[in-house]
Amino acid sequence: MKLLSVFIAFMLAFFIGRRILMKLYVFSFRRRLFDPIDDRKTHLGLIPRMGGMAFLPTQGAIFFLVIIILRSLNIINVDYVVLVRFLMLFMGLGLLFVTGIVDDLMSIYYKWKFVAQTVAAMLIPVSGLWIVHLDGLFGIVLIPAWIGIPLTILIIVFIINAFNLIDGIDGLCSGLTILACTVLGTLSFRHESWLPVIFSFITVGTLAPFFYYNVFGKSKRRRRIFMGDTGSTTLGLTVSFLVLSYAVGDPAELHPGGNLLVAFSVVLVPALDVLRVILLRLIKRKPLFKPDNTHIHHYLLRLGFSKYAVLLIILMLASGFIVFNMLFVKFVNNNQTMICLLDIALWFTIIWIISLFKPRQAKVGQSKTVIHEIGLQECVQQSADMQADIIQNIELQDNELQEIENRELAGVELIEQTK
Repeated sequence: MKLLSVFIAFMLAFFIGRRILMKLYVFSFRRRLFDPIDDRKTHLGLIPRMGGMAFLPTQGAIFFLVIIILRSLNIINVDYVVLVRFLMLFMGLGLLFVTGIVDDLMSIYYKWKFVAQTVAAMLIPVSGLWIVHLDGLFGIVLIPAWIGIPLTILIIVFIINAFNLIDGIDGLCSGLTILACTVLGTLSFRHESWLPVIFSFITVGTLAPFFYYNVFGKSKRRRRIFMGDTGSTTLGLTVSFLVLSYAVGDPAELHPGGNLLVAFSVVLVPALDVLRVILLRLIKRKPLFKPDNTHIHHYLLRLGFSKYAVLLIILMLASGFIVFNMLFVKFVNNNQTMICLLDIALWFTIIWIISLFKPRQAKVGQSKTVIHEIGLQECVQQSADMQADIIQNIELQDNELQEIENRELAGVELIEQTK
């Protein structure tokens, strides 16, 4: 019965999330809420960027609805400790949701975004969820609260920014989140920790229609949308909460906690990529929060891979790290330090191998500046053409709606006259 409840929650999230996305299409086109085109973007044309607005309402509504129903039918027991954790999570998600919407609409200075992320991260330890042990990592087992709480806040803020920065090509952030939630939901199921299981697969169901439209949607047919900072930051907090829930455990449901590095393996690719970028910026004395083109997906795109190939490669890398940590932890007797060092060495080895290949632009003899200018000209031209088509389509839709309203009014008048 519990598995059936999880499946029903997943399907509800899928259909309701898809419905909300359809509404956001119309709203975004009517309000001209499109993602700007610049030298860091890989898309052409006018594409809405408010898709992330569908995530939190779907997650929250379905999660609490399912919990209330299951609790009333005595299918699961909801403890106060668990309820407080999720209430604090949704408070943090709400803060990032509002901040993300404002940032997507009018842009916010990065320092204020960092403050909002920090406050949202602080709500998780307030709920009683923070890192209490390192599972032997670097010889450290138990850690006191005065270290565990700041460390937890720092890790959450780092993961939020990692998911925000990795959102550089279609489907990458949502794909990594789907992978992370699927793995964490399955691991939590093995420990019979049902609330994280339900929430994980609700998130997967919410993201599934977005992933399809984001990756395979056609711009000209108005079937493509981006998540914006509203989506990437809330997804980062969602994943970090699920990672901590599995790693620390849930005393109320007799869940002792899982392997620390196995839990964090689902965020290794975005985390290590951001760590590498930060180190590069520090070495080159560049601003830490200024966007650039040094992430792994930028490297792969410059090598000539398509966006679909880059997406597949990175998702395979993320899956490889997860499988590697799950299998290797048994062969080294849970030696967390060795596994951590192997993960870091393996990641930087992969980056070094990628850097050995020459970018595709160098082969055709075109400079980066010329390619950039050509790309911008193509973007501007296509954007102008698409904008004209979109305005024409919206006007046609408005005319059709007006005709329908006139027919309804005429029908009402006819009924009144008949009476």
